[in-house]
Amino acid sequence: MLSPLILSRRFLKPRFLNSGFYASLYHTIFNPLISSQQCINRNAGQNHSFSPFKKSQFGIYDIEFCKSVGSLSNFQLVGYISTSPSRLGQDKENKNQSSSNVGSGGGGISWIDLYLPRLVRPYAQLARLDKPIGTWLLLWPCVWSITLAAPPGHLPDFKMLSLFGCGAFLLRGAGCTINDLIDRDIDTKVERTKLRPVASGLLTPFQGLSFLGFQLLLGLGILLQLNNYSRVLGASSLLLVFSYPLMKRFTFWPQAFLGLTFNWGALLGWAAVKGNLDPFIVLPLYASGVCWTLIYDTIYAHQDKEDDLKVGVKSTALRFGDSTKEWLTGFGIASLGGLALSGFNAELGWPYYAFLGVASGHLGWQIWTVDLSSRSDCNRKFVSNKWYGAIIFGGILAGRLSS
Repeated sequence: MLSPLILSRRFLKPRFLNSGFYASLYHTIFNPLISSQQCINRNAGQNHSFSPFKKSQFGIYDIEFCKSVGSLSNFQLVGYISTSPSRLGQDKENKNQSSSNVGSGGGGISWIDLYLPRLVRPYAQLARLDKPIGTWLLLWPCVWSITLAAPPGHLPDFKMLSLFGCGAFLLRGAGCTINDLIDRDIDTKVERTKLRPVASGLLTPFQGLSFLGFQLLLGLGILLQLNNYSRVLGASSLLLVFSYPLMKRFTFWPQAFLGLTFNWGALLGWAAVKGNLDPFIVLPLYASGVCWTLIYDTIYAHQDKEDDLKVGVKSTALRFGDSTKEWLTGFGIASLGGLALSGFNAELGWPYYAFLGVASGHLGWQIWTVDLSSRSDCNRKFVSNKWYGAIIFGGILAGRLSS
């Protein structure tokens, strides 16, 4: 509800307002004015009595200048102090959105800006070192697969987990670099991405390409430590890595291509341990990961849907529209079904299915509580998927140790 504070004309000196300076300042700052009749209609029935308050208690001010018919000096200053939760929430949302373009290529002030040398910061921002969620989402399918490949009653291979952890970190950074190089013209037109290093001019395309080569060289060092079967399988994923950023120009399903890319580790992790692929285990795992990606990246894409429409790029957020939650529910059911089938074929113990029940609750919470019109809530739900991946990992581990 609104508690108005009226400063009537008797508190203001007409001679101030009749002076040329104040009249000019008034017109410059507060034009256009709304009529006094509009103010009277809006304020009808409200209690205009004065009540003391502290600015820190409210923090939100709506100032209206109501000009009556006649001279410039005949006006009221009406100050509204809004205590409405919905209004406060809206202003908080606007504040979050406006602060998202400060520092770190649009992600707010981060440890990169505070601790890294100035020369290194653009490269760290290009690799999204301050946003580790992408690395987690790329790593979890690898960890799932490696743990599934462990012998019954045994822990997963820690060397493989370490190698794939480093590989996911490097490949995710390389993917972001490729994405920013290809999308630099689009990124300048999107509010969330216009301050990224290449789009904003902090780095030239040549510098970005040089950094990409450095990342891929380090990734090659990781790949060469795997068996020959895994080397070929891992190298083949680069076709998806390089083609994914182009998909938003041609299809409404770029999130599906991202799923094919981000879940390649479901195949590679098993191959690195076993030296082959068991299609009855890894294919359902891979398919479930693709469906999972369609869920979290569609939620993520809803942050940019207005800008995407203006720029002319496509996404599942635009494709699904008002039916997004129904689509995501279907993908969630398919993802959980694939995980159940993969665990059954791998002969995991009963604890796996208990964890799967917890994971289904987390996925359902994401889908049915996300506010698709709120960028901050979409981002919160997107980031929460690192815990979904951890729940599935815990289930596979417990199921393997008990089998």
